[in-house]
Amino acid sequence: MKADDPDVRWVEEPELGLSGKMYLPMFLQGLTTTIKHLGRSLSGNVVTVSYPDQEPEIGNPLNYRGVHRLNKDAQGRVKCVACFLCATACPAHCIDIIGIESPWDDREKYPQSFTIDELRCIYCGMCEEACPVDAIELTSLYSLTGRSREEMIFDKEKLLSVFDQTKDKEPMKSAQLGGTA
Repeated sequence: MKADDPDVRWVEEPELGLSGKMYLPMFLQGLTTTIKHLGRSLSGNVVTVSYPDQEPEIGNPLNYRGVHRLNKDAQGRVKCVACFLCATACPAHCIDIIGIESPWDDREKYPQSFTIDELRCIYCGMCEEACPVDAIELTSLYSLTGRSREEMIFDKEKLLSVFDQTKDKEPMKSAQLGGTA
């Protein structure tokens, strides 16, 4: 690059005035922001809750990504058809499925084993998006604890028990979005 190149436009650094050279205007600007936030918290619009004494409110469970569940169909069977799309779409590689031939006429396979490592999961929702039969969903259950790593690996039975816990409070999202339950 040449100094006399006509395509190059040189920009001069602007001269700072007295207020630009002092820290006082920036300090006052930051203090103003702090006072605004303090006023908001004193008026009762507090976002912070005293967990676990006070349970936080989840505004829209359709948008929240908590613990996984395996949905059941109308006959009480697991909806999963062992297509492995959720495991393929998972960026954390935390889903493991073993599929076997289905004894029912309406599907080819079903999962003999379905496990999710909840400690490895990043709760991105890709498994939920990839599932063609809406068999796996993320619920609004957020209090996920365990005393060992083995407790945090959810097998098929545990995922189905999460469905039993949440089916009344959170119906299947496909039914809420206009799909079939």
